[in-house]
Amino acid sequence: MTDLSQAKWRKATRSNGANTGCVEVAANLEGVTAVRDSKSPEAGAHVVSRSAFAAFLTDVKAGRFEI
Repeated sequence: MTDLSQAKWRKATRSNGANTGCVEVAANLEGVTAVRDSKSPEAGAHVVSRSAFAAFLTDVKAGRFEI
């Protein structure tokens, strides 16, 4: 299990006052990236390898998740 006590969380750049679906990302942890819901931080976080998160972002930017 990854220790998130030193995580430095930041909101996604697309999260704003008009959008209630806010995501926070912690990228300062060694070898992993953590993602959580800013409205429910006590609910925990998804922790993935940096390479998996980078691949996810590449797919998002390429529009692979558009509906």
